[in-house]
Amino acid sequence: MIRTAISVLYMTQSYIMMAIMAFVFFPYALITPNGASFACRTYARYAMWTARLMIGIRCEVRGKVPEGEVLVAAKHQSFLDIIMIFEALPQAKFIMKQQLLYTPFIGQYAYRLGSVPVNRGRRTEAIKKMLADVKAGRSRPGQLVIYPQGTRVAPGVKAPYKIGTGVLYQELGQPCVPVATNVGVLWPRKGIPRTPGLAIVEFMDPIEPGQPMETFMQEIETRIEAKSNELMKEIGFDA
Repeated sequence: MIRTAISVLYMTQSYIMMAIMAFVFFPYALITPNGASFACRTYARYAMWTARLMIGIRCEVRGKVPEGEVLVAAKHQSFLDIIMIFEALPQAKFIMKQQLLYTPFIGQYAYRLGSVPVNRGRRTEAIKKMLADVKAGRSRPGQLVIYPQGTRVAPGVKAPYKIGTGVLYQELGQPCVPVATNVGVLWPRKGIPRTPGLAIVEFMDPIEPGQPMETFMQEIETRIEAKSNELMKEIGFDA
């Protein structure tokens, strides 16, 4: 009961602060994408700081954080891994659901960052649009983050890795950095209570361009799932 109450208090103040920061930084974000990036990074740091202070979740980033033009294929368990990945990367942009464009604050800022909205319900068209937006420069240079499973996946739940990541990998000709996490054990995709502990996001060695599609898809799934299971076990969850 106490944990739930504190979690509600944390979420309430974090949403209020998100609205305040979005309003305060909006003119800066309109002038330049760097303004949007600064605002989002400031909020991410605030959210992680208050998570440690109020609910006992400590955030740790491991591995070599990539720079330059790379594809980042990340395990997605909750909103916390988005915050941690964004704060760690020098210039992150995301493949995101079309519907998020209409989410207050998040949609507008994500668009200013150069994120690429796609319609998940029409996979072939979504993949083509992803590639067109990236190649046409509508997505600014930086680290393009995609969630290979397409959505948040709870710890211990199996979900397929979708082909869109492989298509981007082949068409862009960039290295792909797999990312594992355990944050869903502490910050669930659904529900309110947050659990104190060590939330980890780990960047792994990149997969260089040129792998056959099937080999690439098998490698990212194997590496991301194995490392995520290892990180979850580290904090007491055996997948």
